[in-house]
Amino acid sequence: MSAASGRPALPVVCVAGRPIGASWPAWIVAEAGVNHDGCVEKALRLVDAACEAGADAVKFQIFRADELATAAAPGAAYQRCDDGSQRAMLSRLELGDDAFARIRRQCDERRIVFLATPFGRPDLARLLRLNPPAIKLASTDIDNVPLLRAAAGTGLPLIVSTGAATAAEISDAVEHLGEFGALHRSILLRCVSQYPAPLHDVNLRAIRSLAATYDVPVGFSDHTLSVEVGAWAVAAGACVLEKHLTLDRTADGPDHAMSLNPEEFRTYVRQVRALESALGDGAIGMTDGEIDVRRVARKSVVASRALPAGTLLTPDVLAIKRPSGGISPAQFDQLAGRRLATPVAADTPLTWEMLQ
Repeated sequence: MSAASGRPALPVVCVAGRPIGASWPAWIVAEAGVNHDGCVEKALRLVDAACEAGADAVKFQIFRADELATAAAPGAAYQRCDDGSQRAMLSRLELGDDAFARIRRQCDERRIVFLATPFGRPDLARLLRLNPPAIKLASTDIDNVPLLRAAAGTGLPLIVSTGAATAAEISDAVEHLGEFGALHRSILLRCVSQYPAPLHDVNLRAIRSLAATYDVPVGFSDHTLSVEVGAWAVAAGACVLEKHLTLDRTADGPDHAMSLNPEEFRTYVRQVRALESALGDGAIGMTDGEIDVRRVARKSVVASRALPAGTLLTPDVLAIKRPSGGISPAQFDQLAGRRLATPVAADTPLTWEMLQ
């Protein structure tokens, strides 16, 4: 319970020393993914672009194509597999260990958090050599119990996407995270696994539903083409945002077309931060900026006409007018039956010193 409010404390997970939860600014992750096209120099430029756009973290994907997909695995329509082979496409998007070491160094130099998604236990082992502050698990692996178990066993915070998962599958995954001792350091992401995701399927209200059901921080993995939905998601309760970033939306590759370019990503971040500023801290009461308007627009109890000393105060000799500074209208009823100690001119705000 919160000592100040008596309400249950909101769940918080710390990543790289940064608290993530409903009472903190949204943690924005630039999803570089495979938009480097298998080129480490592009990957480094994506790190720079994410940093300059104001992202808190930049995320890549670690995999070996032959470990991730069979030769017969077909590609999805959005993946643009010219030969129909998902494995062939993925092989062109692999980065080696040396490349990821350079990416990690670049993130450290630019002071942006490095993240990556492993797709199997060998990928997780490679990722751990890079000393990540957290592990992101893709929606496709929400039912991958061996990977969930291995990721939970690292002791690191887990960010788990829930795209294309049924309510039962999400509940099963959460139950496993609890069994593996990782639920208290897990963050769920509301996600729609469509590329791009249409607005009518986004269902931002599900963010608070997930948070209420599982009592964990919940974010939003944003696959829309909008620069505005991130701010909407924060208004709906998201504490993490994940959004694809590309250097060129027209480039070949599975994710470029549904990603934001650097300028669009800067707009995305600005809109989120503006929304957070407008949301405020939820405290009830006036702001400092209202003081001047309050001073000139509030009212006092005044004499409705010139009144001699000794006048018995009744409603017909009193009025309520601007400015403030005299007896407040909130105390109007307390004046009944009191008498003036001094004469008062018309429209003079009354003070308690004027009364007998």
